[in-house]
Amino acid sequence: MIERYTLPEMGNLWTEFYKFKTWLQVEIAACEAQAELGYIPSGAVEEIKAKANFEPKRILEIEAEVRHDVIAFLTNVNEYVGEAGRYIHLGLTSSDVLDTALALQLVASLDVISQRLADLIEVIRQKAREHKNTVMIGRSHGIHAEPITFGFKLAGWLAEVLRHQERLKILRETIAVGKISGAVGTYANIEPRVEAIACEKLGLKPDTASTQVISRDRHADYVQQLALLAASIERFAVEIRNLQKTDVLEVEEFFAKGQKGSSAMPHKRNPIRSERLTGMARLVRSHAGATLENVALWHERDISHSSVERVVLPDACILTHFMLIEITDLVKNLLVYPENMARNLNCYGGVVFSQRVLLTLVDKGLSREEAYAIVQQSAHTAWNKPDGNFHDLISQDPRVTAQLSPAEIEKCFDPQHHLQHLEAIYQRLDI
Repeated sequence: MIERYTLPEMGNLWTEFYKFKTWLQVEIAACEAQAELGYIPSGAVEEIKAKANFEPKRILEIEAEVRHDVIAFLTNVNEYVGEAGRYIHLGLTSSDVLDTALALQLVASLDVISQRLADLIEVIRQKAREHKNTVMIGRSHGIHAEPITFGFKLAGWLAEVLRHQERLKILRETIAVGKISGAVGTYANIEPRVEAIACEKLGLKPDTASTQVISRDRHADYVQQLALLAASIERFAVEIRNLQKTDVLEVEEFFAKGQKGSSAMPHKRNPIRSERLTGMARLVRSHAGATLENVALWHERDISHSSVERVVLPDACILTHFMLIEITDLVKNLLVYPENMARNLNCYGGVVFSQRVLLTLVDKGLSREEAYAIVQQSAHTAWNKPDGNFHDLISQDPRVTAQLSPAEIEKCFDPQHHLQHLEAIYQRLDI
């Protein structure tokens, strides 16, 4: 279980310093494994662990000359270690370090994202509990349909983010994979036991059958899962944007004291955070496409994936992390207006209760076609008219009153009928 508030912030995980730190972790784990198997002196490993260090600025200086990042890194580390440095990187290829260290970064990033997702889950759960019985209109095609509650809407969000939580647990297993198998992955100059011991020390599993690199389907899966999570956040954000429209105004983003909505129009209160999240989701989705392109490398390896990953992996992680923080705070402080929900529910005299009238007439013996025609006539007469009142039209229609008593008509307009099974959904989600 991830401890709350003890994880590093996402940005720290994608600095040059943290990257080189993970490279050094991999190199030391490989040295320790080789020493345990008797291939290098244990004293040399202790000396390496005591002296090993690096300076990012110095690494970049060396790289400018040698044009190879791992060689530049090793050169700088050996400047600190000295003679014992000859045991570092024995039998390894650059991708052993790069891909195994990248797995450490991705796992650490996923742990931070998972904690933020847990925060979002709890905020949605609390909001759904608070608004379990806050009645509002449900919409299909953007048109009024039948009554729901705002809590029911949030229960749908909760179910979705809980699915993401399960996906991320599986994803952690998928990405927590290292490889220390040498050039083209055949273990020609380093044996599988070194890989197994080193990966265990790093909290990883050895890749089942690597080439010179870990196959990029794992990384594509990683970013696609983040893109899917971002898409869900976008769905929530778009819903908030739609419900904040002036002519709807059932919910609204929190508007802080002193905040301004428009440079020209003082009255404006815009859903800027929801719109920001919508735009960010587009970016994360685009990164998923780029990682799919990275899967097809030439033969046992090329580095066409490397330049892409240097951009899209940190970007996707940082964006998703930020989106989770934003949507969590947005939902937590969301302004909800039950009175506006009631107003919208009852516009045109409760026309949204048409199906209840239809089904009640059918229960009384009318054919569905006849009942539908009667109800539709009153509904369309009331629809979109300032004084349109479906309830009054139905109550005055002799074809209806011949079948239904005033009490039976009133019962058709009771929104509680639509909420009778809400508890079953809440129990499934432990709300």
